[in-house]
Amino acid sequence: MTDTQTSSPPQGKITLDIKTINGSGCPAGTADASADVSDDNTSFTVTYKNFAAKTGASTTAIDQRKNCQINVLVHVPAGWTYAVAEADYSGFAHLAAGATALEQANYYFTGTSPTARVPHTLSGPFDGEWQTRDAADVLVYAPCGLDRNLNINAELRASAGSSDGSTTSFIEMDSSHASVTTVYQFAWKQC
Repeated sequence: MTDTQTSSPPQGKITLDIKTINGSGCPAGTADASADVSDDNTSFTVTYKNFAAKTGASTTAIDQRKNCQINVLVHVPAGWTYAVAEADYSGFAHLAAGATALEQANYYFTGTSPTARVPHTLSGPFDGEWQTRDAADVLVYAPCGLDRNLNINAELRASAGSSDGSTTSFIEMDSSHASVTTVYQFAWKQC
């Protein structure tokens, strides 16, 4: 059977089996990240708790860079495969004048090379919600007929830059703010 790319999702139910969540922004054994599939099978959403990088007063170098890697097995209906076509990130940041922040992520299936990271930067002064989007230039589909875990490694960084460093600047992906989630859009292909 030949591969056929389609924008229509399969009719069967898609389930996510989170294998591991680990990183300085979501330590193993905590409930600092969760994932849910949309009802129409076109996307899944990850909600983070306590995922923030900060710099300035009373912070350490460890506070300035945080990551969260999610390893998830996506079960799809027989005869189908998927790729991550697009990822929408959002969060909240407070940056003093001269401070900067960075959000970036990469994606790969177990046994394959990670995609390049696309950096998204914010510059202070900034105080409010932020949004970024990663769009795939070339879609990498999960192998047909094989269960391969999808790895998503998200990273946040904060830098005092030229700010005076007496106040704390931060960037976060955190469920405590309205509409702060990460949405991963699927592209579908029949095997």
